[in-house]
Order: sequence, then structure tokens, then C-alpha cells
Amino acid sequence: MQILSKNNVIYHFSPDDKPVYFVKDGETFWVETDDCYSGQIKTEHDLRPNIDISIMDAAVGPIAIEGATTNDILKVEILDIEFDNHGVMVTSPGLGVLGDKISEADTKIIPIKDNKAYFSKNIILPLTPMIGVIGVSPKNDPIHCAKPGDHGGNMDTKIITIGSTVYLPIFQDGANLSVADLHACMGDGELSGVGLETAGRVKLKVELIKNRTINMPKVERDDCIYTIATRDTIDEAIKTAVAEMVEILEEKLNLDFQDAYRLLSATCDIQISQVVNGVFTLRVKCPKYVINNENLF
Repeated sequence: MQILSKNNVIYHFSPDDKPVYFVKDGETFWVETDDCYSGQIKTEHDLRPNIDISIMDAAVGPIAIEGATTNDILKVEILDIEFDNHGVMVTSPGLGVLGDKISEADTKIIPIKDNKAYFSKNIILPLTPMIGVIGVSPKNDPIHCAKPGDHGGNMDTKIITIGSTVYLPIFQDGANLSVADLHACMGDGELSGVGLETAGRVKLKVELIKNRTINMPKVERDDCIYTIATRDTIDEAIKTAVAEMVEILEEKLNLDFQDAYRLLSATCDIQISQVVNGVFTLRVKCPKYVINNENLF
């Protein structure tokens, strides 16, 4: 099984990306990743204002999938996530939704062992592993790895975890998948601007869904499907994610718009992924019983 080293990274998802790793349709492989700070924060004396922000969220790749074209969908199954023995959480003036209340930067190193995060002597957290950055080469302009969009990127969506399948649009032949920004723990919203940031590795399986296309990422779990949208405002993100789910209900159940819209309102949830990346990432959750327990594709 291939182990793709964290030594090859990109700082922008770009239509001009040249792949450095190559995998086959249906292949399973590991991807090693650094933490979101590219390993710059090693002790509690290393503060966020003193590091190079331009290399944050550097994504390992690009990974070309043999046979991937712009007429296909990239299916990525997340089979496992493993972490280093510690993670990092920082605060800094302006960071997160209450960043205006922070006057001085601070760094906390948090040990990770036995599937737990030791936040303090009295606060021990179960791990909620997830991938913050997962995406493909975009259609047009380069997008920094710290930003999310229709290509994926830094969606900071906690349901992108072990047991989930991520579906990504393909805008460039080969897809050029890249991955980064593991979190050992993170709540919806990533409200302080960070999760429990850590290095580690992920085990992925990729497959191509031939001759089908999507406009933006979607996620599937055993019991639910999700549409994910990133837009400049919360209102725009909600409308986009909702419209995507209504289209799925129309197609799966052969409904007209009005009935699909009503059914969504009776059964689906709007959930916040992140509100701290300069744009807003939202998702709509639909239980699979609504679509007769069918898979998304």
C-alpha cells in the first residue's frame, strides 16, 4: 500500500497544479500530514502572530487519480485517521468569533493518547477525528488552502471523518486531490478559529463515478447524506446547500419542486461547519430513510 509523504505540499489549490503522486481508480493508500501550522508551533512559546501564516493548511499532494476526467465525480472514502501524540490550540487577537476579546496571543500544547485528548488535568476529551482540508484543483483561479469553496478545500466540516464518503467535483483531468489540516477534536463552527490541530495520517480509498457530475462537495454516511456549500454570507450558503438537497429529493423520489421543498423542511437539518475562514460553510443533513435508504450515487 502506498504511503504518500507529507514532504510534497501545495499552498494553493490551482487549475495549474502538477501532480506529484499517482494512484489508480479503486486504490487504497495512506496520506501523511503535518498540522495546519506546517509544524511551526512546537512549544507554548511559539505564538501564532510570529509564524508564517502564508504556509498554513499546506495540503499534501496533488494526487492524480488515473482516468479521472471533468465528466466524472471523485469518491473518497475515509477509512482511518491516526494522530501524533499531541495537538496544538492557539488564541490570538482577532482570531475566531470572539477574537476582539483576546489581547495577547497564547499557545496550548495538548497531549493525545489512548484515543483521548488531555486538555487539562481535569478535562479529558474523547477524540472526534476529522479532516479539515480535502479538495481538488479548482476550475479557474488559485485558491489558498486555508479557504474553502466548491472545490472543497478548508471546509472544516466535522462529519468528514472515519466512515464518511466525500464526493468531489472534478474540474481538471486527474482531479489532483490534496489533503491537510487534521483535527483530533473540533466542534461545529470552529468557533475560536482552531480545532485541536495535529499531525497524523489518513487512510483513503478513491473511486471514480464515471459520466456523472456535481457542482460542489457532498458527504455520505451510513444513515445520512449531506450537501455542503461555501459562500460569502450565511444566507447565500444556506440557500445554495438547501437548493442542492431539494434537487436530490426531486431526483431520488420523482417529486416536483414544491413537494421536495416541503419534504426537506419536514425532515432535514441545516448545520454550521465553519464561520471563521472569511466565508461561511454550511451543510444540509438528510436522513437516508427519507430517500428509501438509497446511496447518494
